[in-house]
Amino acid sequence: MAAAAPLMRLEDITLTFGGKPLLEAVSFSVHAGERMALVGRNGSGKSTLLKIAAGLVEPSSGTVTTERNATLRYLPQAPDFGDRLNLHDYVASGLGPLDDPFRADMMLDALGLDPARAPTGLSGGEARRAALARTLAPRPDILLLDEPTNHLDLPTIEWLEGELARSASAMIIISHDRRFLEDTSGVTLWLDRGAVRRNSHGFATFEAWREKTLEEEERELHKLKRQIVREEHWLTYGVTARRKRNQRRLAGLHDLRRRFREHERAQGNAQLAPTGTESSGKLIIEAEGIGKTVGERRLVDAFSIRVHRGDRIGIVGPNGAGKTTLVRLLTGDLAPDAGRLRHGASLHTAVVDQNRAALDPDETLEHFLTDGRGQSLVVGGEQKHVASYMKDFLFKPEQARTPVRELSGGEKARLVLARLLARPANLLVLDEPTNDLDMETLDLLQEMIADFDGTVLLVSHDRDFLDRTVNAVIAPDPERPGRWLTYAGGYSDMVAQRGNGAGKGEAGKGDAGKAARREKSEPRKNKPQKPAAAPARLSFKHKHALKTLPGEIEAATAEIAALEAKMARPDFFARDPDGFARAAERLETLQRQKAEKEEKWLEIELLREELEG
Repeated sequence: MAAAAPLMRLEDITLTFGGKPLLEAVSFSVHAGERMALVGRNGSGKSTLLKIAAGLVEPSSGTVTTERNATLRYLPQAPDFGDRLNLHDYVASGLGPLDDPFRADMMLDALGLDPARAPTGLSGGEARRAALARTLAPRPDILLLDEPTNHLDLPTIEWLEGELARSASAMIIISHDRRFLEDTSGVTLWLDRGAVRRNSHGFATFEAWREKTLEEEERELHKLKRQIVREEHWLTYGVTARRKRNQRRLAGLHDLRRRFREHERAQGNAQLAPTGTESSGKLIIEAEGIGKTVGERRLVDAFSIRVHRGDRIGIVGPNGAGKTTLVRLLTGDLAPDAGRLRHGASLHTAVVDQNRAALDPDETLEHFLTDGRGQSLVVGGEQKHVASYMKDFLFKPEQARTPVRELSGGEKARLVLARLLARPANLLVLDEPTNDLDMETLDLLQEMIADFDGTVLLVSHDRDFLDRTVNAVIAPDPERPGRWLTYAGGYSDMVAQRGNGAGKGEAGKGDAGKAARREKSEPRKNKPQKPAAAPARLSFKHKHALKTLPGEIEAATAEIAALEAKMARPDFFARDPDGFARAAERLETLQRQKAEKEEKWLEIELLREELEG
């Protein structure tokens, strides 16, 4: 049986702006129902590739083919509301002639937005939700989502995960949110140095696969280098070299040298390390019954906490719950209406705010990092040239006089971190620091927080990042507005303790939200369950299965790995599209059979353990 034709096919996509191509001979297919995570470093071309797939950017060469009658919707990072009078008109404008017109208001209601509201004056989170409503309302065959969780609060992210889980659309998703990608993807596309590699597993396996791939690449490069040494030795000392140069072999050496010289190694990582200062006292912050009312809303009510040196505290909650207000109260930037606040001795605070208010679009990188004091700055008590310090954060020396307005979102995030970490501090206050950062830089930020000698207050919607960094979480009480509760552990620990997430957000108010919550409360259908009535002993069939299944699972795993390696070759599809389709079909069959065997083995093993007491 032939494999189904893909909904979309990108073949030999190349894009260049005059220098080295941003994308080079990129080819991949999207089949019905596939959930693809598109990952890569900031600036690698992910958003551009998604725009090419959406037909918004013309490649320098190559073709994009979409199945006839297939519908496609694209979610950009920055929505364009045009001249729409209200949100209903904006969302309805994305519906096709065969789409249900009631879906526009239904999605807006589910996302907590008023259909009659004008698009002007929306916050970042509201604009993102409106764009999501417009993209999801038509139920297209293909969804192209560029950073769909940006500016969303945790309840809305969890609602979106449920909505995508119920969707039949094929998807390509760009996101820096690890937990979101793990929950939504079944295939990973890695865009690296202009080329796309495909891994037929979801994002949960990406990092191990990426490290293995880079290690293999380094081994191949080392072998190439050794081959060059051998050829050079032959040309100098070989018998043929004493009589007449073998021009063919000499040309081969030149080709080896060219390949080694032109090989582009993977981009390095930023060097994140906070500048130390004198140690603070053991007590950092003591708050007793502090409160704050803004307008008619009580954002903080009778909140008490003691923060000690070395604590890493995460603050979570829906947009508008008062997270930033609570942080400003704790740091003394905002005076409480009631209660008492005390700070410890020798406290030096450094703050990253989510709006990056410190950035002047006309200021140069050099001026921003040095505060206009020339070309050097003091980091950790040592004078350092600004170009050298910029390299630690993956900026090129020639960018020193680049205006901030020309930087990408990820570059702006790194720039703010660069200035923050150059300032002596023993209390870091990070308000949504993960926005626009690529995953490698997120890893380094996580390590920096872990190694930091001082104390950290962290506001974030990134569940994975919170689990990796904090030892306590402050979240709003969903039953009592203005009350905040403290939980030991990370975000997952908080969910386990309270039985739900960060509280009621803007999403989840309509029928779609109810369905998402109902789906999260139901057990997973594929989870192995213990048999209801256990027999007295294992049957021969069960015993035989316990012996043979591990070998069968191992054989399937090896064949899956071989097929994935074969399909990861950049030229495989272009050279043999029918063979690629057969390999994809075989891979899907093997993965299903392996999952079934693992589930069967686990059921029998649970039964064996129960019988053996």
